[in-house]
Amino acid sequence: MSRKLISSGSPFEAQVSYSRAVVVGEWIFVSGTTGFDYASMSISDDVAEQTGKCLENIERALQEADSGLEDVVRVTYILPVAADFEQCWLVLRKVFGTIRPAATMMSAGLADPRMKIEIEVTAIRGSHA
Repeated sequence: MSRKLISSGSPFEAQVSYSRAVVVGEWIFVSGTTGFDYASMSISDDVAEQTGKCLENIERALQEADSGLEDVVRVTYILPVAADFEQCWLVLRKVFGTIRPAATMMSAGLADPRMKIEIEVTAIRGSHA
């Protein structure tokens, strides 16, 4: 079975030796993704804005894998401050409202104190049909 590695161009990928996403067959595994704008290496202070940017970064990786957010079957949310999660719900409902993937939210420290959320997804190409 073939294996395709997808990069976002983030310097973190080279520094830590990981891929933004790995495609194996119809499965797409997207690494934990934060709300950084990789072009400017900037990040908002707002957790809801970071959530939107995380999802944009994830969608870009999925598109490169000939997929999209509609194929997401599993999502994990990681937030340093669990109480911040409710501020993300509106953004998450806009994206996953009809898709309704299996989900887990965990509270844990992240690599950079500016990061307020990290999102990881698993998708199966064509699963939305």
